[in-house]
Amino acid sequence: MTGRAAVLGHPIGHSKSPALHRAAYAALGVDIGYEAIDVTVDALPGFLSTVHAEDSWRGLSVTMPLKAAMAAAVDEVRGVGEALGVVNTVTFEPGHAGPRLVGYNTDVAGIVNALRYAGAPDAPSAAVLGGGGTAAAAVAALRDLGTASATVFVRDAVRAAEVRAAAAGVGIDLQFRPLTAAALELPGYDVVVSTLPPRAADGTGADLAAAGAATPGILLDAAYDPWPSRIAAAWTVGGGSVVPGLEMLLYQAIEQVRLFAAVDGPMPAEVIDVMCDAVGAPRRVF
Repeated sequence: MTGRAAVLGHPIGHSKSPALHRAAYAALGVDIGYEAIDVTVDALPGFLSTVHAEDSWRGLSVTMPLKAAMAAAVDEVRGVGEALGVVNTVTFEPGHAGPRLVGYNTDVAGIVNALRYAGAPDAPSAAVLGGGGTAAAAVAALRDLGTASATVFVRDAVRAAEVRAAAAGVGIDLQFRPLTAAALELPGYDVVVSTLPPRAADGTGADLAAAGAATPGILLDAAYDPWPSRIAAAWTVGGGSVVPGLEMLLYQAIEQVRLFAAVDGPMPAEVIDVMCDAVGAPRRVF
């Protein structure tokens, strides 16, 4: 029987996850189909009730705006996802009353590996744009890189509950600054992670371009469509290194494939190559 997997979110039509996962399963010779399904927060409980009624599901990838809601809906959260209260990955395990849903967060590994591949230093000075679920993963990733404190730029610090909870869970100190101040301050950081939705950082990008400041650090922009984003273009002009969100997506997807397809040990290099090819990313050089 063909296994099922999917990426859930709203909106979801732009997602490149199907291309990544389908390429990986074909290369592994694993019979798992993968699709994109539009699911809102309100519709999530009903969707999960249908999932519980089927035994073909192998995994779910979870994107905005469902990451916190999914953490509350699964039967168990493991790993760093438990500390964050945010999951982007769900696996299925046998249970007495049907499958047990187990949540993980592979966004953290995705960010860490993308930044390391780009040459991020140990314990970088760091800033994050945004305060939601992906920002929560970003502060956990920065802690893994050795950063003890980070600055978070948000429109409204009162609404940054997810990133505050994540910081408390992983033991990193946060300072909050208004998003309007970001363009003047970001050039001073070794690493900047923008977790804002597509086009939401355009104003900061325009301000950076207008300031004409040097940007010697690394920018990871989680938004990968359209690309290059305005902030990524301005960062490049300033002389800095830019890591597209596609890199983060690739590395977190590698971890999801490992879980969904029950891959033991390191992911074969040839599988990573076809995943890169599927989304037009450069092949890895290790």
